[in-house]
Amino acid sequence: MPGSGAGGPVAADRTLRWGVVATGRIAHRVTRDLACLENAELYAVSSRSAASAKAFAEQHGFAVAYHDSPSETGYHRLFADPRVDVVYVATPHAQHYEVVRAALEAGKHVLCEKPFTINAGEARELVKLAGVRGLFLMEAVWTRFLPATRRAMELLRSGEIGTARWVQADLGFPAAYDPADRLWDRAAGGGALLDLAVYPLTWATAALGFPAGITAKGHLNQDGVDVHNTLTLEYPDGVAAQLTSSLQAAGPGTATIGGTAGWIRTGSPLYNPRTLEICGLDGHIRVEEFHEDTEGFIHELRETARCIRAGLQESPLMPWHHTVQVMQLLDQAREQLGLHYANDARVAAF
Repeated sequence: MPGSGAGGPVAADRTLRWGVVATGRIAHRVTRDLACLENAELYAVSSRSAASAKAFAEQHGFAVAYHDSPSETGYHRLFADPRVDVVYVATPHAQHYEVVRAALEAGKHVLCEKPFTINAGEARELVKLAGVRGLFLMEAVWTRFLPATRRAMELLRSGEIGTARWVQADLGFPAAYDPADRLWDRAAGGGALLDLAVYPLTWATAALGFPAGITAKGHLNQDGVDVHNTLTLEYPDGVAAQLTSSLQAAGPGTATIGGTAGWIRTGSPLYNPRTLEICGLDGHIRVEEFHEDTEGFIHELRETARCIRAGLQESPLMPWHHTVQVMQLLDQAREQLGLHYANDARVAAF
């Protein structure tokens, strides 16, 4: 359950000083929205290289740039800075556990990119540590906070399409093979499942809840990285979800929720839809549109700041148990696919 943060609630107009760990593509995109966040200061960034940290800081207006030294990582130096209130972690997946753990141990609130960790064991440990330290911690599944997603859930609760009985969702694109790219690098947690499947899973679990079982089919390449997978979520009474993610082929990139009185379909891409189609049994389709002045990350950033100011340790929109349960589903899927990562060796120690 949400509880008080380490310092308790803070004033609504208190400026929160943000640190950003890593300077890759997603860090640039999220930081552009962070610059639009109310009462937020772009204070510090860290990278392995001095040149990257300096360039990122200059581009986005950060006051301080940290980088690795012979004796210390850049992110440890950032976490040691007492002026940093909250950090956004944008490293490759396989580094999330060690970086987030270090941030929590240093007393920092954390927003961590998805997937939260490589496996559920790591996720449980981080949640436990945040609870003990009295700190805010959240997985950055931005789709959950978007106006279109929240409106779809409102429509489901209203009963307009009756009771949800099935979900179909997909996300895929033909990605050029590059073993040095994080998408294809098994050491970095690469593959379609961890990178893409969280979005179809977000829609399925939001509409149907967590399943009684999961069946995973897919294909691994020569490096042991999954390039395509199909997940079937099984529920009582024949309720089901069929989810696909792929680095081999493109798809419509939408989610459809079928109910006893109609259906809802997102626009594409399902991770940031700007339209919803709602259809009743009469066949009439109503389209609702959603406009954004930012890339859309602003909503998860705003929720992070709101929770910290309220003294909450977790967001009611992205609670810890949901993050852990999704990681458990991905663990089960990986076991069926034969997809293993070096981080899995840690599980035995937890």
